[in-house]
Amino acid sequence: MLDIQTIIYFLALGSFVGVVSGLFGIGGGGIIVPVLTAMFLVNNTIDENSVVHLALGTSMAIIIITSISSIKAQQKKKAIVWDVVKMMLPGIIIGTFLATFIASKLDSFYLSIIFACFMFYSAIMMFTGKKPKPENKIFTAKTHIFSGGAIGALSSLVSIGGGIMSVPYLLIQNIDIKKAIATSSAIGLPIAICGTLGYIINGWSHTSMETYTLGFVSLPALICVASASYLTAPIGVMLVHKINVDLMKKLFSLIPLILSIKMIYSLI
Repeated sequence: MLDIQTIIYFLALGSFVGVVSGLFGIGGGGIIVPVLTAMFLVNNTIDENSVVHLALGTSMAIIIITSISSIKAQQKKKAIVWDVVKMMLPGIIIGTFLATFIASKLDSFYLSIIFACFMFYSAIMMFTGKKPKPENKIFTAKTHIFSGGAIGALSSLVSIGGGIMSVPYLLIQNIDIKKAIATSSAIGLPIAICGTLGYIINGWSHTSMETYTLGFVSLPALICVASASYLTAPIGVMLVHKINVDLMKKLFSLIPLILSIKMIYSLI
């Protein structure tokens, strides 16, 4: 797990994920999970039945770091709508944490199917660039709590920062696209923290100093990928204010779809 080649792969993955996180307001789980799954399978030191769980848990832990980096950069631009984040927080905490218990009981193959299906849906939404019709109003606190729970639960199950769901949810409320992306980064932080805790608790029996795992979190992958992503996330934040984000989303949308299909193939 700690050979130079593996470390270089982790750092390269983290660098790419950091830019993606800052650019699109997503945690990068669509890239992290299939790539880590493939690397863990090649390594042959991780039980095949828990390899996807480990990738999901590690991805959640990495998203904590990318979210913090993105939030710091977005906050400098005063782009985060904190009132919405605060209203969604209770639902996010409950939904995210409980979903990790469901994920821990599922077989790796079925988890990968769920992940791939979600990535297929995400790719279509990102490629078509469909935007919901604005309601010209901020939703009630009850709606935010329920929506936070739903977004948190699904995000935890497929280990993403929730951007693919939270950005459209914010756009419905007539929030500017750039502020929606910034707010999505802030929403991703509690999702990642609660999801990570859940995957550590539910995978505690898999903790091993031999493979450097803490529950369903790989410590070498976390340190390397998170370090690189933390440094590159501000680059994505800078780019979002200078390039055509919709065009970039179309180009990016196919990557997680292809990787998720490859992930399923590697588990068959």
